Amino acid sequence: MNPAAASAPKEQALPEIEATAGEIFLRRLAANGVDYLFANGGTDFAPIIEGFAHAQVADFKVPRPVVVPHETAAMGMAHGYYLATGRPQAVMVHTNVGLANCVMGLINAASDQVPIILASGLTPATEHGPLGHRNSPINWGQNMRDQAAMVREPVKWDATLSHPAQMAALVDRGVAIATSSPRGPVYLGLPRETLCGVATYRETPPRNAPARAAPHPDAVAEAARLLDAAKSPLIVAFRLGARDGGFDRLTAFAEKHAIPVVEFWPSQLSIAGTSPMHAGYDHSEDLAKADVVLVLDSIVPWLPHRHGFADNATVIQAGPDPHQVETPIRGFAVDLALTGESADIVAALDAAMPVRDRSGRFRAVAERNALIRAALEAKAAQAGPPMSAAFVTRALAELVGDHGCIVTELGAKAEFVPTLKGHQFFQNPISGGLGWGLPTALGVQLADRDRLVIATVGDGSYMFSNPVACHQVAEAHRLPLLTVVYNNGIWGAVRGSTLGIYPQGHAARANVMPITSLDPLPDFCKIAEASRAWAARVERAEDLAATLAEAARVIREERRQALIEVKVARHA
Repeated sequence: MNPAAASAPKEQALPEIEATAGEIFLRRLAANGVDYLFANGGTDFAPIIEGFAHAQVADFKVPRPVVVPHETAAMGMAHGYYLATGRPQAVMVHTNVGLANCVMGLINAASDQVPIILASGLTPATEHGPLGHRNSPINWGQNMRDQAAMVREPVKWDATLSHPAQMAALVDRGVAIATSSPRGPVYLGLPRETLCGVATYRETPPRNAPARAAPHPDAVAEAARLLDAAKSPLIVAFRLGARDGGFDRLTAFAEKHAIPVVEFWPSQLSIAGTSPMHAGYDHSEDLAKADVVLVLDSIVPWLPHRHGFADNATVIQAGPDPHQVETPIRGFAVDLALTGESADIVAALDAAMPVRDRSGRFRAVAERNALIRAALEAKAAQAGPPMSAAFVTRALAELVGDHGCIVTELGAKAEFVPTLKGHQFFQNPISGGLGWGLPTALGVQLADRDRLVIATVGDGSYMFSNPVACHQVAEAHRLPLLTVVYNNGIWGAVRGSTLGIYPQGHAARANVMPITSLDPLPDFCKIAEASRAWAARVERAEDLAATLAEAARVIREERRQALIEVKVARHA
């Protein structure tokens, strides 16, 4: 026996307590660093509510409850809080009906690799007897054979609490799985009788370290060799921005080795938009001539029907899940796979690649990319009338400056925010579950109430977001968010898809394309004003700057939310 260990004072054992499973759930979330429980309550919440009330009296640590009057908004807020902080949060909703409203948020979180601990009640199994038994007709009406089946595909793991003594271990396991590579949401079903049950609990630190994937050294060496020898290498990036310093790492790596980077349909920014190596957002030209392509964590690195590459090109797929196994059909080439967090892979490649004089290639790439940026600048300068989405986006990027953040869902365009950093721009996941933008921006705002956060949404996306619920949350929790609605009066994505398939068809020639018009639109300003928001409508470019400045003043000085409805071109 080690004498030093024998003589060291023993840590005093933490006392055991008796607590309901509902209270243990809250205690264990807090022990795992969960700051908030975004909740939409139901009849199964009694043990949770009792646990929160007990914490107020006994002064033990639990997450702060955030009441959210719609489940999709709760999921979006948890999503946004994680994007802003890197810390997973928890959501709890009511049985199957509440869980059904969470499915779209789960699909978005899974697509965006966002760890969310989602819990819902389960209809009591007992019809009488134990505390928490069925006592309302809805307990029969909401009973399902397999409630977890509703969410089993988008989550990484699911479990059902069978005994109160399991609760601490299940929460710890759920957090570990959610935060392991590749990250993603998990689900925990909580029957009401079991939540009411009492178990012995001791407050101990979690022992549930997440697993972080790392690329094999041989694969890194081979990828570095290929990139070093390439004449026309290309990087396709999707979402390095907010995680592990990936934005700065990729910017430095690309400039050091003179490799152009294309951001194709990005959900986050991956490289500085002002970098000489930023090659824009459409890689038709670069992909066609590339001899080595490094794909960084991209579900869709190119469109097979539109983009082609050389027959002898080598494709390196890299990221936490380079094969994107949750996508059943995905036929993109994988000549070499690197498994690991994208920022770590970039750092490993940089360490493995020799430093060479790439000045000739750097100049050629920089000159070509300067032309791309100039074309985007010219487009952003087009004030209309009506204003283009590009023009409005550039004005918003100037407003947020060095610290603010834009969360966009079919609103602001990544192409026109070149000065923003990786933690300053979040775009809707490629899964496309509408209604994501506004509640996600609320989550980002919750993480920093003093930060200027702007939710930019299309008119259709705004209506999908349950705006009444979102504006109520903003007022109730004093979140001074700026919402900018890009109003073009149509379902732009639906119209674009139809034109892509039938460019010369009857719908393309119709005065009003069927199933795309949103006329007549509601008064978006009045929706926000119902929750005491400051609101304004802008139709002329010359009024935009002053209106944005006034909204920023209201947010800064009055500490309340604001909404601006901006009329933009239908086909911008």
